[in-house]
Amino acid sequence: MHRATRAIERMVEHAPATGGLALWMRHVDAPEGDAAPPASTDGHVVAYAPSFERLPLPEQVGWVAHETLHVALRHPQRLVELRERIGDVDAKLFATCADAIVNAALGHLAWLRLPEGAPTLETLLVATLAIHQDVGRSLLEWDVERLYRAIDDRLPASDGEPRRDGPRAARVRAIGAGTPIDLRRCDDGRDAPEQRAEQAQQWAERLVRAHAGDGAHSMLRALVADLPRPRTPWERALRVRLARALASMPETSWSRPSRSWLANRGRAGPGRRMPWEPGRVSTRRVPRLAVIVDVSGSIDAALLARFAAELDAITRRAEAGLVLVVGDDRVRRIETRAPGDSGLREVAFDGGGGTDFTPLLEAADAHRPDVGVVLTDLEGPARFRPRWPVVWAVPASHAHAVAPFGRTLVLD
Repeated sequence: MHRATRAIERMVEHAPATGGLALWMRHVDAPEGDAAPPASTDGHVVAYAPSFERLPLPEQVGWVAHETLHVALRHPQRLVELRERIGDVDAKLFATCADAIVNAALGHLAWLRLPEGAPTLETLLVATLAIHQDVGRSLLEWDVERLYRAIDDRLPASDGEPRRDGPRAARVRAIGAGTPIDLRRCDDGRDAPEQRAEQAQQWAERLVRAHAGDGAHSMLRALVADLPRPRTPWERALRVRLARALASMPETSWSRPSRSWLANRGRAGPGRRMPWEPGRVSTRRVPRLAVIVDVSGSIDAALLARFAAELDAITRRAEAGLVLVVGDDRVRRIETRAPGDSGLREVAFDGGGGTDFTPLLEAADAHRPDVGVVLTDLEGPARFRPRWPVVWAVPASHAHAVAPFGRTLVLD
């Protein structure tokens, strides 16, 4: 027994399937004297402070349902993952965005009560982005990462001073001022990406099944856009694509017999000889990667450092040579680099100019690469299509740009 036992029973009574999601997680009582909010979670365990017992039952149910959806939607883990991708993430702003989505999903239920002044998705959209739309449509369009990116307009830090809120961040902070942060620190950042993806898939399936099982009585207003999705880190996707293209493929050699032919000494029996079977030899040509950098765009320094480190590791493992082509509407410089030294950290981005990928691709093609990666915002024509595969690596701000050919990889 714990402080939320009655509230969980009430949830399961009204919504057996979606309320039963609470049974997939641990519930514990926080110590006496803990100044935490009535309920909080680290993504696995929901803890209930002594103040939880003093709440009326409908509000207790509201807190339990709220924390249950935080766990099911993996909000604490996604805060960690977002920090890994973009660096600085304000915990209060993220928690308010997550609360707004959860409260909007629960707002239609009459058998529970949310805390007074709890932020909702429709409130945040109107106050920060001047978007007026039905809550059902909002839940189908907005996930917590997209909402956070849209409202986080904090100014960059300078001279050792912390970042200051812009107009949108200040409004969100004011809306969430009366709500304590209920997302506790999550240590899942140490898990392997494959394990995180599996956990996200499990919770997404549980949510979908529970929502379908309860039908009109579901705790969820709609199948929300915020459902946890398995995410393959762009580093791994880049590693797989380039490793395949740079792998040394064996070739047929008619001057050498195969091992099986040698093992049988070319004989199938007394007086009979086997037909000649050619062997396989490794290619002697050193694989080569072309990296094309569009310096007219704007690439964040931290993102560039991660991208360079990944390329250096890939070329070092594959023992691949590298040709670096830097330019915008024309080629600015071309350099050949040894494996493990891309030279990307030395590239300066001018920003704001025009781009034409045609001369850049033609210059890279002259070096006969096995695969090419273009670091760009995809704003420019490409009138030359090489025979080798091309990966267009674009920042998250240009995730919806359309590549002229090849594959797009979003660096988020």
